[in-house]
Amino acid sequence: MATGFGIIGCGMISRFHARAINELKGAKLVACYDHIGAAGQRLGKEFDIDHYNDLEAMLADDTIDVVTICTPSGAHMEPAVAAARRGKHVIVEKPLEITLKRCDKMIAACQKNGVTLATLFPSRFHRCSQLLKQAIDAKRFGQLTLGDAYVKWFRTQEYYDSGKWRGTWALDGGGALMNQAIHSVDLLTWLMGPVAEISAYTATLAHKRIEVEDIATATLRFENGALGVIEATTASFPGSFKKIEVHGSDGSATIEEEDITSWQFATMTAQDKKIASEHSNVTQTGGGAADPSAIGHAAHLQQFEEILAAIKKGTVPQIDGIEGRRSVEIILAIYKSAETGKTVKLPLKSDPVLKSRQAGN
Repeated sequence: MATGFGIIGCGMISRFHARAINELKGAKLVACYDHIGAAGQRLGKEFDIDHYNDLEAMLADDTIDVVTICTPSGAHMEPAVAAARRGKHVIVEKPLEITLKRCDKMIAACQKNGVTLATLFPSRFHRCSQLLKQAIDAKRFGQLTLGDAYVKWFRTQEYYDSGKWRGTWALDGGGALMNQAIHSVDLLTWLMGPVAEISAYTATLAHKRIEVEDIATATLRFENGALGVIEATTASFPGSFKKIEVHGSDGSATIEEEDITSWQFATMTAQDKKIASEHSNVTQTGGGAADPSAIGHAAHLQQFEEILAAIKKGTVPQIDGIEGRRSVEIILAIYKSAETGKTVKLPLKSDPVLKSRQAGN
C-alpha cells in the first residue's frame, strides 16, 4: 500500500513538494490544508487531491501517514507538534523553525510520539555536493583550511511586499540568511564540520518595510581549525548562483549551484578529470538567484526518497530534526554577533536575546 502524504500550507514551495511526491514511488499525495481556504482549493484542484481548511480534520484522515509543512518559517512548530500527536511523520521545509526553543519542541514531540522528523535541504542531494562530501571524507583535501559560502541573490521590493509575513522576525525569522542562504549554511557545515565561533555584520540596505537583513557577512572558525566566510544578500542585482568553496593543503574545489567549476588536487586521478569535465554546466534552472520559483524539484524528490526509505526501515533520515536545528543555531549566532559586535561561541546554551527581534525593527 502506498504511503499517504498531506501538505500543510499551500504557498509556492508546496508545489515543489507536490510534484516530488507525485513522482515518489510507493507514495500517494492525498490532501492539503491551508488556513486560507482559497489557497487550499487552488492546490487541491491543481493536483486533484482533497483540500481542508481545518487542520485537525486533515490530521484525522487515516489515509495520511506523512505530512510536509510548507507554512511560513515561524509557523512550523504548531502543525508539526499537532501532526506528531496524531502519529503522523513530519517533513519540514527549511528552516526547521526560527528559534532553538521551537525547534526543540518539535524534536521532542516527534520523539515522544515515535514519529520521524526530517528537515528539507535538497542541496545536499545534488550530485556535486555528494562528490564534494565524498572527497572530504576520503581526506583528499588534506588539512582543511578554508570553507566559504556565497549567496548573492536578488529579490525585488515587490517580493517582500507580496506577503505581510515576508521580511518579519515573527514569521520569516530573519532575512537573507534565515530565508535564502540557510541552504548554503547547512551545506557548508555538513562539508566542513561543526562551527566553533562566529563574528559577523548584518545590514538592511536596499529594501524598505522589512525588519530583517538583506545583507550579511560572517567569519567562522570551525572546530577542526579551518576558517571560513559566509556572505548572503538579497540585494545583489541581478543575482548569481550560490557558491561553495572548500580548500585544503592538498586540494581545492568550487561548486556553483549544481556545477563543479573547480576540482583540483595535488595528485589528480582519472576520476578527478572525469568529474571536472562531466559536472560543469549542468544547472538547468535559475537556482532561485533572482526568481524564487526558478528551481527544480529533482533534489526534493531525491530527499523524499531517502526520507521515505528511512520511515519504512525505522531508521533516522540523513537530515533529521537535530541536523535541521544546526543551521538555525548558526544563523542565530550570526545575528547575535552582528548585534553585539562580539564573537559568539558555539554551541549556544539557549536562544540569544536579540533586541532587534524584540523591537520588531
